[in-house]
Amino acid sequence: MPASSTPLLKVPDAALEQARMMLDKARWAASRLQKLDRATILRISDAAAKAGHGKAQQYAEWAVRETGMGVVAHKKMKNEACSTGLVDLYRGEDFVAPRIHAERKIVELPRPAGVIFALVPVTNPVATVFFKSLLALMTRNAIILSPHPQAKDCCADAVRTLADAARAAGAPDGCIQVIAEPTIPLIENLMSDSRIDLIVATGGPAVVKAAYRSGNPAIGVGPGNAPAVVDDTADIKLAAKRIVASKTFDNSILCTNESAVLAFDAIADRLLDAMKAERAHICSKDEADKLRTLLFTETGFNTAMIGKDAEVIARAAGFSAPGAKILVTPVDLVQPEEKLVREKLLPVLAFARVATIDQAISAARSMMRTAGQGHSAAIHSRNEANIMAFAAAVPALRVAVNAGCSLGASGFETNLGPSMTIGTGFAGGSSLGENLTPHAFMQFTRIAYNKDAAEGFGNFAGLDPLNLRKRTAQPVSLAVSNADNELRAELRKIILEELKAVLAA
Repeated sequence: MPASSTPLLKVPDAALEQARMMLDKARWAASRLQKLDRATILRISDAAAKAGHGKAQQYAEWAVRETGMGVVAHKKMKNEACSTGLVDLYRGEDFVAPRIHAERKIVELPRPAGVIFALVPVTNPVATVFFKSLLALMTRNAIILSPHPQAKDCCADAVRTLADAARAAGAPDGCIQVIAEPTIPLIENLMSDSRIDLIVATGGPAVVKAAYRSGNPAIGVGPGNAPAVVDDTADIKLAAKRIVASKTFDNSILCTNESAVLAFDAIADRLLDAMKAERAHICSKDEADKLRTLLFTETGFNTAMIGKDAEVIARAAGFSAPGAKILVTPVDLVQPEEKLVREKLLPVLAFARVATIDQAISAARSMMRTAGQGHSAAIHSRNEANIMAFAAAVPALRVAVNAGCSLGASGFETNLGPSMTIGTGFAGGSSLGENLTPHAFMQFTRIAYNKDAAEGFGNFAGLDPLNLRKRTAQPVSLAVSNADNELRAELRKIILEELKAVLAA
C-alpha cells in the first residue's frame, strides 16, 4: 500500500475500547443485580464493606503517601465510617421490596438507576470509593469509578478489594469497576455515553460542569466556603475546641470545613485565647500577609498546599508555628475581595469580629457571594432566635449547630445523612439539595388507584415482583411457525448467494 494511502479502517483507541467494554459489562451486571432479593443484597454489601474496613488503615496510609494530603488517622476514620459504618446505618432500610401505602392507595416499586459513573476526588479518595460503591450495591446498581489521576493507584486497589469481596458473596462480575488510567478525554467520552444512567461528580467546578453538559442525568456538587458564627451565648471553650478540631480533621480537606469564624465582639478575645489553648497559632498581620501571598498566586490557589500540616504551611510562607494545629488569620474585611475568607482545603482559618447577629449574617452572605452558595455553614449559640435568623438568611442548605462544620455538615457529627458528596441545590447549581444518600440512586414506579372511595384498593401484601408466578406462554400457531421457517430459509438463500458473488469477484 502506498505511503500516502488512507487506511480503510480506523484503529480504535485501546483505552476507550476497553472502557466501552466495561460499560457493556456493567449493564449486564446491573440487570443481574436488579433480580436479587434484599437478603442477597445485604450479604453482598456486608461482604464488600467488611473487606474495605479490614484495609482502612492500609488505604489511609496509601492515600496520604500517594496524594501528599491529609492525616492518616483521620483518613482511617473516614474509611471505616464509609464502609461497615455506612452499611450498618442503612441496614434497617429496604431498598428492594415494594412499599404499600394503603391509605393513599399507592404501591411503590423501587427502580435502581442502572449503571452509575462516579468521579472520585483527590482529597477524599478511598473513602469516596467506599461510599459510592456501597451506596450503589445497597440499591442494586452497577458502578464504574473514575479516580483523580493523583490518587488512581490507591483507588484502583480499593475498588478491586470491594469488587472481589462482592463477587465472592454472590454479586455479578462487573458490578464494581474502575478506570485505572483516567484521562480527561476518556472521562468526557464516557460521561456522554448513552449506556450511563447516572453520573455522580464529586470534584472541582470544571468536572461538575462537564458532567452536566454530558447529556446524561448527573448529580454534581459545588465548592464550599463555610462561615462559622460564635455568638455571646456560646460555650466559648467548647466552641473553640470544636472549631480547631474541625479545621484540623484530615488537615481540613473536607469541603464542609470552616473558611472563616465570625465572632461577636463581646467574646472574640476569649475565643482567641481558647483557640490558642487548643494549639491554634494566631497570626500577626505580617504572617497573615505571607499566607495570603503563599496561598493565592497570580494563577490561582496554590494547590500544592492543600491538605498539608499547619507547620509545613507556615514554613512555606516564611514563618514558624511550632506545634500549631491550625493557623488563624485575623481579617478586617469579610468579602470575596479578601482572599483569606475564601474556601481553603487546608488548616488556615480567617477570623473576623462582628457586633450583632445581623452583622454576622451580612458578613456570611458577603463571603459566600461568589463561592459556597447552597453548601454549608455553622453557628455556635444557645440563642434559638440567632440560630433561626442565621439559617434563614445565609445561602446554605445545611447549618451545623454547636458542632464542627467539617463533620457536622457532612453528617458524621449530626443526624444529617453521612456523606462524601454534599449537594448544593438550586443556589449552588446542583440537582441535589441534601447530602448524597442511597435514596438518590433509585426512583419508583408508582401504582396509583383511583382515589374515589367507591374504587377499592388491591391486596398487594406478600406480592414480590422478583418472584411472581410465571405467566403461561401463549401457544404459537403452526401457521405462524411455518411462516417463520420459510422466511429464515429465504434469508439464508439470499445471504449464500451474496457470499458466492463476493468470493467470485
